[in-house]
Amino acid sequence: MILELRPSLLGLVIGTRAALAFGVGLLVANRIPEARRRSIALALIGIGAATTVPLLMTVLSRRLPEAGSPTVL
Repeated sequence: MILELRPSLLGLVIGTRAALAFGVGLLVANRIPEARRRSIALALIGIGAATTVPLLMTVLSRRLPEAGSPTVL
C-alpha cells in the first residue's frame, strides 16, 4: 500500500499522536499536582482519541494502488 499525504496532513497526524502520548505520560508522571495533571492529561487523551477516526478515514482514502496490483472496486 502506498500513501500520499500532504505535509499539513502528516503534521496533523503526528500532532494528534503526540497529544495522546503526552496525555498518557502526564497520567503516570508525578511532578504536577494530581488534580491539575489529571484534567490536562484527560483533555489531551480525549483530543487525541477523538481525532483518530476522522484522520484514519482521511489517510486511508488517500491510498494509491501499488504498481502491478489489481484494482479492487
